[in-house]
Amino acid sequence: MFMRTLFILSIVAWAAVCVDAEPQAINATNGGTVMKHELPSLPYAYNALEPYISEDIMRLHHDKHQAAYVAGLNKAEYELQKARDEGDYAAISYWERQLAFNGSGDLLHTLFFRDMASSAGGEPSGDLADQIKKDFGSFDAFKKQFSAAAAGVEGSGWVALVWQPEFDKLYITQILNHQNGALSGSQPIMVLDVWEHAYYLQYQNRRAEWIESWWNVVNWPSVAKNLSSARSYVPERVSASM
Repeated sequence: MFMRTLFILSIVAWAAVCVDAEPQAINATNGGTVMKHELPSLPYAYNALEPYISEDIMRLHHDKHQAAYVAGLNKAEYELQKARDEGDYAAISYWERQLAFNGSGDLLHTLFFRDMASSAGGEPSGDLADQIKKDFGSFDAFKKQFSAAAAGVEGSGWVALVWQPEFDKLYITQILNHQNGALSGSQPIMVLDVWEHAYYLQYQNRRAEWIESWWNVVNWPSVAKNLSSARSYVPERVSASM
């Protein structure tokens, strides 16, 4: 639970900077503030990423799957507020898990969709390219590791390029489901969805082909902006006392 909480907080910190539409606050009488979350709009047309991602997949992925996570997140918010109002925490573990699962699912999908564009792909430039070379040796080495990590996710999940402010370094991490296995305290700046709903209509069980196609729509300027935002948080380092 501790690692899930740290991860969702790190994604929320990213969302506060990068997501245009902020959730609306609904004040409850006794149970605190409940957030009303809404499905963000796609930043491009449904068919904008063809032929790499079909219009049918985009409609299903955004309008059905992400929308379901938004609904689940709102339900978890409501049930937790209800528990506070009534002082009844019998189902607290279930609703905390639902909050982590659906909240992370919503935020990861928002980042995933925002970091793609038509006429994109290629290689990054500037500070992002320099940081990748510093932390992975070369862009080619980074790309191979990221692709291998995506192909190696067991079952449903994601692969993420994350910024770890404590270590001042980029890492590649696998995320199981939406919220498990992440590097604590890190901020995702680029993610790839390898749940089957992200690609099965077009690529069936050919995950490796999906991964290779996805590189053609990566919006590197958006990823660079995410890195810049993540770097704006500089943790206070505490020296061990003698």
